[in-house]
Amino acid sequence: MTTDQQASDEFADLADLLQDEQDIPPGSRGPLSPDARRARRRRGLAALVAIALLLAAAAGYAAWALTAPLPAPVEASDVPRVATPAAAALTLPVDGAAAISVTGAEEHLGADASGIWAASGGNEPRPLASITKLIAALVILDRYPLAGADDPGPTITFSKADHDLYDDYYVMGATIAAMPTGTRMPLRDALAMMLVPSASNYADAVSTWAFGSRWGFAEASRAWLAKNGLSGTTVVEPTGLSRDNTSTPTDLIAIGELAAANPVVAKIARTSSINLSGPGLVYNTNGLLGTAGITGLKTGNLGAGAHNLLFTASVDVGTGTPLAVVGVVLGGATRQAVNTDVVLLLDSLRAGFHEVPVATQGDVVGTYKTAWGEEVELVISEDASIFTWFDTPITGVLGTTAPTAYDDGEVVGTITWTAGPETESVDVEIQGSIEPPDAWWRLTHPGLLDPG
Repeated sequence: MTTDQQASDEFADLADLLQDEQDIPPGSRGPLSPDARRARRRRGLAALVAIALLLAAAAGYAAWALTAPLPAPVEASDVPRVATPAAAALTLPVDGAAAISVTGAEEHLGADASGIWAASGGNEPRPLASITKLIAALVILDRYPLAGADDPGPTITFSKADHDLYDDYYVMGATIAAMPTGTRMPLRDALAMMLVPSASNYADAVSTWAFGSRWGFAEASRAWLAKNGLSGTTVVEPTGLSRDNTSTPTDLIAIGELAAANPVVAKIARTSSINLSGPGLVYNTNGLLGTAGITGLKTGNLGAGAHNLLFTASVDVGTGTPLAVVGVVLGGATRQAVNTDVVLLLDSLRAGFHEVPVATQGDVVGTYKTAWGEEVELVISEDASIFTWFDTPITGVLGTTAPTAYDDGEVVGTITWTAGPETESVDVEIQGSIEPPDAWWRLTHPGLLDPG
């Protein structure tokens, strides 16, 4: 007989004894038959097995409940709303007509910003005044192109007839500069005399040198304007003294872009003064050079109500590369009024690009709640702002990941704000810590535990 069998029999005998003691009434005890003993033994074994199974099941449940995965905390979150910034408030002139084109911020301002982005006062032709000289310089350079911004070009010798232009234009009250008979001057310097001090006698002499006569210049101008699609512009003489020289804001923006792209004209136009043999030291009539980012191009003046400025500017607004601006104001009351209007316009463009606060460190954006009563907050980890243009809508998206420890400071996601082409992201982290439930909660909430 094996040891296991012996133990079983001994266990059965013990069970019989216990059963006998319980089942036999006092005073009636006597020897049991073999069959009765075997029946009682079987009943005792069954009872003990049942008890053993119950104890084993209880132990197994406890082991599972104390180690089963816990239910994930429930997240409740929302991105804080950001108020839409104030509407665009570009400061355009109220007198005369104006237009502006901006290159370098199309993502903010719209795909058409490099065309006529903003305008006021209509698009009717108005007298050009001395902006005509800028067109004349472009027409001349189309006939006699220079190799670069500093290429002197061919030499011009001014005649007695050229010298006499000084007196002719003096009588007309035009801007003039000395031109002694026999003066020899490179084309580039002669063009500078047209554009910097706006000398009308130089404009007449140089255009006649280039095209043989004033009529020849007028014909060349018509051809050049037609070639460049400038149907709203008329040029009949090179100085701008004639009110028949007219153009629209739309055409002048295009002319300004052509001038800015011409290295000779662009460099001359941003020169504040020049000192040449013959005329001596002269100053640029554009008093705004270097103010508000202005780099050119040409003033015009035919008296009260006919002050003009075609300008370029490089405007740093925080986008990395400064914006390239071409603008025009026609028909201003005074030179000072035009200058003030242009500065206000550029200042309003610059001010329209700004940082908008979207979040503050510690802002609560959600919570984690557990089935056993623990709760922690989701907070923004640092201050955040986004760069945008005026009233561009700002939207935010919160993305979270399952925490691993639910400890204080654990990063569990990011919020990303978008405004036009700009984005800004900050981390979202847990504030506080989640403690695990005690054993009693585990044992009494089996339905909330992960069955595995």
